[in-house]
Amino acid sequence: MTHSLIAAHALLPTGWARNVRLAWNDQGRLTHVEPDTDAAPTTQGPLIPGTPNLHSHAFQRGIAGLTEFRGAEASDSFWSWRTLMYRFALRLDPAQLEAIALGLYVEMLEAGYTSVCEFHYVHHQGDGRPYADDAELAHALMRAAQRAGIGLTLLPVLYQTSGFGAKPPNDGQRRFIRSTESMLRLLEKLKPLCDAQGARLGLAPHSLRAVPPDALREALAGLDAIDATAPVHIHIAEQTQEVDDCVAWSGQRPVAWLLDHAPVDARWCLVHATHMDADEYRRAAASGAVAGLCPTTEANLGDGIFDLPAWRAADGVWGVGSDSHICVNAAEELLMLEYSQRLATRRRNVAAEAAQPNVATAMTLAAVQGGARASGRALGGLAVGQQADFSVLDAAHPALAGLDAPTMLSSHVFASHRSNAIDAVWVAGRPRVQAGRHPLHDSATAGFAAARRQLLQEDQP
Repeated sequence: MTHSLIAAHALLPTGWARNVRLAWNDQGRLTHVEPDTDAAPTTQGPLIPGTPNLHSHAFQRGIAGLTEFRGAEASDSFWSWRTLMYRFALRLDPAQLEAIALGLYVEMLEAGYTSVCEFHYVHHQGDGRPYADDAELAHALMRAAQRAGIGLTLLPVLYQTSGFGAKPPNDGQRRFIRSTESMLRLLEKLKPLCDAQGARLGLAPHSLRAVPPDALREALAGLDAIDATAPVHIHIAEQTQEVDDCVAWSGQRPVAWLLDHAPVDARWCLVHATHMDADEYRRAAASGAVAGLCPTTEANLGDGIFDLPAWRAADGVWGVGSDSHICVNAAEELLMLEYSQRLATRRRNVAAEAAQPNVATAMTLAAVQGGARASGRALGGLAVGQQADFSVLDAAHPALAGLDAPTMLSSHVFASHRSNAIDAVWVAGRPRVQAGRHPLHDSATAGFAAARRQLLQEDQP
C-alpha cells in the first residue's frame, strides 16, 4: 500500500519547493518526491525533514536543572558536575530508566527530533553486579523508544578505566564497567532484537580515557565481525583537561591519537571534538567522521566552542544532539550553535552557505545529513529511499504567522521564544505528534515526574 500527502512547501535536500507530493510504502520509505504538483495541498505549514538527535544519555534528563548551584569547589566544572551525575546514575532501576526515557523521547518528538542515538552506559545494578538479564537496561531503552515511536540507534558503551594509562575505575563508575568480551556478547544478543524493532545497533567506546588501546582495537574487530557497517561513536576532546591528560599520556592530542590508531571513517561520530588544532580539524574532516555537536550541553558544562568555520572549510560533516538534555529542542540546538559562532567570530549568519544563504535552512539540511550518517540509518531528508520522517511547522504560531516558508523556519529557530512552533511530526510515515502533542504526552510526563521524584527522595539523608 502507498501512503501520501501534498505539502504546500517542503524543504528538500536541494532547497525549498512548492506543492510537493510525498509518497511512501508500508515500510515507511519514501518512494516518490515530486515538487510542483497540481493537486491541492493536504498540509498548510512548511514541511521540514525530521532531525536525528545524534547524542543522548536518556537518564540524564532526570537531573536537568538540578545541578545549577555552586558546590564546595571554588570553581565548578564538567568534572564537579560529573560527580553529581554519577550519584544519580547509581540509584536508577530499570523501571525508572524506562519512565525517564519514555518521557524524554516523547519530548524529543514534540520538539522535532524523529530519531535518537542512545549512548547507553548504565549497564549493571547499583552495586555493579550484572542483572540476571545482562541487557535489562538496554531493553528498557528499547521499550521506551518503541512506545514513543521514535527511531533508535542503540550504542552500548564500552567503559573500563577512569583515566589515561588504564587508571582503575572509581566507585561512581561501577555500573558502567564491562570487559571487552562482555560487551561483544551483549552486542551479539542485542543485534537481532534491534533488527526486529527496526533499530540500528552500534558501539560507543566511551572515550580514550575510559578505553585502553588494546580494548579499543579488540572491540572494533569484534564489532566488525557482527556488523562491519555499524556506527561507532566516541566522546573526544570535550574538555581542555582531557586534551592535556592525553598529551601527558601519549604525546598526542586525543583526536590526533585516534586518527593514528583507529580506522576512523564515515561510520564514526566524534562527539564534541571541541578542542582540536588546525591539523586535527583537517584530518578528522577528511576521514568522513561526523562531528557530533551538543551546543546547549557544551554551554551548560563550560566545555568551550567548536570551530564550525574551520570544520566547514575542511568540508566536515556535522550534526546535533541533546546529550545531557538540559534542553530538548532541535531548533534551540541550532540556535545555540549559531550564536556561539557569532560570539566567537563577532560575525552574523556564520553557518549560512553560498548555496543556502538562509542560515536556518542551511543548518537544518546540514544537521539532517550529519545526523543520518551518525545514526547509520536512511534518514537523509525528503528524498526517495529515505525514511519518511518529517515535521510540519505551525503556520498559525505567532512567531511564524504570515511569513513565507524559509522565513517561517528562520523564526522557528531564532524567534519562537522557546515555545513549540511544531504542529505535527511523522516517523516512518506514521503520525506521532498532532497539534503539537504526542498521544502519550500526559502519561509519559506523569511517569517521568514520578520516577524523578522517587530518585530525589532516595538521595535525601
